[in-house]
Amino acid sequence: MIDDSTYAVFIALFVIFIAIGFLGKRFRKGDLSKIEEWSLGGRNMGTALVWFLVGADLFTAYTFIAVPSSMFKIGALYYFAVPYVSITFAIAMLTMPRLWRYSKKRGYITAADFIKDKFNSRSLAVIIAVTGIVAELPYIALQVVGIQAILTSMLLGSANIAVISTVAIVLAFVALAGFTFVAGLRGVTLTAIFKDALIFITVAAVIIGVTLSLGGFGSAFSKVPTFVTLPSRFAAAYISLFFMSALALYLYPHAINGSFSAKDAIKLRRSQSLLPIYAIGLAFIVLFGVLIYGVPSAMSLIKSLPPSSSGVLVVPTLIASTMPGWFVGFAFLGIFIGGLVPAALMAIAIANLLTRNIIKEIKPDIGAKLETTTTKWFAVLFEFIALGFVFIVPATYAIQLQLLGGIIILQTMPAVFIALFTNKLNKYGLGVGWLVGIVSGIYLVEVANHFGLLSTSLMSSPFGLLFIGATATAINLVIVLIWSAVSPGKASPDFVKGIQGV
Repeated sequence: MIDDSTYAVFIALFVIFIAIGFLGKRFRKGDLSKIEEWSLGGRNMGTALVWFLVGADLFTAYTFIAVPSSMFKIGALYYFAVPYVSITFAIAMLTMPRLWRYSKKRGYITAADFIKDKFNSRSLAVIIAVTGIVAELPYIALQVVGIQAILTSMLLGSANIAVISTVAIVLAFVALAGFTFVAGLRGVTLTAIFKDALIFITVAAVIIGVTLSLGGFGSAFSKVPTFVTLPSRFAAAYISLFFMSALALYLYPHAINGSFSAKDAIKLRRSQSLLPIYAIGLAFIVLFGVLIYGVPSAMSLIKSLPPSSSGVLVVPTLIASTMPGWFVGFAFLGIFIGGLVPAALMAIAIANLLTRNIIKEIKPDIGAKLETTTTKWFAVLFEFIALGFVFIVPATYAIQLQLLGGIIILQTMPAVFIALFTNKLNKYGLGVGWLVGIVSGIYLVEVANHFGLLSTSLMSSPFGLLFIGATATAINLVIVLIWSAVSPGKASPDFVKGIQGV
């Protein structure tokens, strides 16, 4: 239930959260006028800190709101998030330590730095940077959807709910922008620890409390027996969703940014080997979308809401209907800042791309301090751009925001991942493959949605429904591999010489 204690606990914990964010400036002190110190924490994060920082991307507002919402609406298809998390860290252990070693040796801040250095191509680096920015913005916006859902749940029945919610979100983002600007990645890392502590406790409490009261998961599944198994028509969609999403995660700028913050490649690898622990919690979070069917009071409230908003309120409604008021405030704050912390990391990452890989190409004589200051301001700007972007797509289809970003970011896979293991890729083939992959991906999304608002990222195929990202990436890869086979490329001599011994 929501009562006065809910608001008191929520506000008190939010104040603590903001304080921790600003105190991050003093954590492992460094010269924050240097881009490496502000945006990468001085490359000084140990195993535990990287684990929390990268894990912040898993227990997010997206995790708590969009996936259970889709499970509630559609069923077993959206359990793809669990194997996706399990597989993505195997991919990370294969790619990220190698990219980290290159970044440390050559001073990279972004993946686009690697592309520019290896292929001696500023234009290809700019393409990768622009793609990262465009793909990341919907991911940040998705966190805002989760924040909106929490505030809507807390304010149900209040007058002017939209106005109050909007003001609250803006104030939260002002505070977020403040500590992001001041403390950079250090503030994000400390708040990630605080956030994950709240969320781990929330997941454990809800799963134990609700399942015990229901007598197990069977009671909830008996209400929706079709959710127990995956319909055969969704088999190809399920496989393509979890596999391509796993490939996409560590192509996102924020995941690379978090990986680059590690103290050394060994600590990075250790943190990645422990990250599947998050998958255990995620498996239960997805089931929140089923558990609610076994709670009559929660279902009654959901059915009374407009279809456009009921989906994203599944988890908040379940928590509010089953937990005491003070704990609702505790849990809601965990989900609320579960949107803010990843948003800050993502904003830092794409601000790096804009300043370092686009603006510096236009104005190469920009000084180190001005580069850092510019990056700080762009991080703030990107946070508020995402805040406005969220109103474009209906909240019920929030997950499609992330999947659209996934289709876009997947087109950088040949240039970032495959290029780590071969010097034979042709840079022109990479550029053409990227272009065709992007165009075909966006076109197929538009066709699948009949050129209207986004509601799906699945397309028809001979195998059944298929994630569009798989098709677009396959087209991209075919072009890159054929072009590189006919006209093999080569890494720049400076890069080859510079990574000797790495």
